[in-house]
Amino acid sequence: MNVSILTDSAAALPSDLAERHAIGVVPMWLNIDGEARHEDEVPLAELLGRADVKTSGPTPGEFEAAARAHLGDGGELICTVASSMSATYDAAVLGTRDLGDRVRVLDTGTAAGAEALVVLAGAEAAEGGAALADVAAAAQRASSEVRLLATLPDLEHLVRSGRVPGIAGRAGRLLGIAPLFEFRGGKARPLRPALGVPAALDRMVAAVRRDQRPGARLHVAALHADAEDAAHALLDRVTATLEPATAFVASFGSVMIVHTGPGLIGVAWRWAPTADDLNSG
Repeated sequence: MNVSILTDSAAALPSDLAERHAIGVVPMWLNIDGEARHEDEVPLAELLGRADVKTSGPTPGEFEAAARAHLGDGGELICTVASSMSATYDAAVLGTRDLGDRVRVLDTGTAAGAEALVVLAGAEAAEGGAALADVAAAAQRASSEVRLLATLPDLEHLVRSGRVPGIAGRAGRLLGIAPLFEFRGGKARPLRPALGVPAALDRMVAAVRRDQRPGARLHVAALHADAEDAAHALLDRVTATLEPATAFVASFGSVMIVHTGPGLIGVAWRWAPTADDLNSG
């Protein structure tokens, strides 16, 4: 029985991977000058430098329509961006309530490439013929394993948004500090800042390697907000000494860039235990 997979565009899932695994993607929304538009309809250049852009998740009606159109014979798993960041999870639950137990909605507790890795874990289980409950369990397990670290070239965008005080932004600029963040369990927490972006990238690569466990398979995504070359270089560094089962570059959508500003570079990964490890546990 075929279990289908659906997610939102906050997952930053590359279109080729979505097509390869038959994953449906419901787009997020931008509101610009009072006009609501799907994020994939808005060029990034139109957003840069603007402070009046608002964002929102898909509506319950959009989730209902997408779920019905995409529903597999064995049911459907919907993986959403962290509910702590967006009302998307609630919209998915509300929109699919009439479909009953044929649909399960999972709050991945994360976003961007980390969310994409959770989605792909569910897709892998579905392609292996797993029932809906087991597909959901595989995605849930991945959400507990996945990690995401990211850095920004400066704090200016976060200062403008009010997320950090202006004095911190000025100090960071003067000292050449690159902020470093981890997003896990639905929350972003600052880590010790790095002395520049290169040092921050060194620490990301080291963190991926440090997490390695014997026999585990690496699934990794390099993330970026309008910094594609840097993301490819970061992924190359990770894969130079490791052999991942999954590796890709994920570009933030416009909704995410509204919140982070351009220039973000990050890495999301999970070391997944083998089937033998899971069975022995």
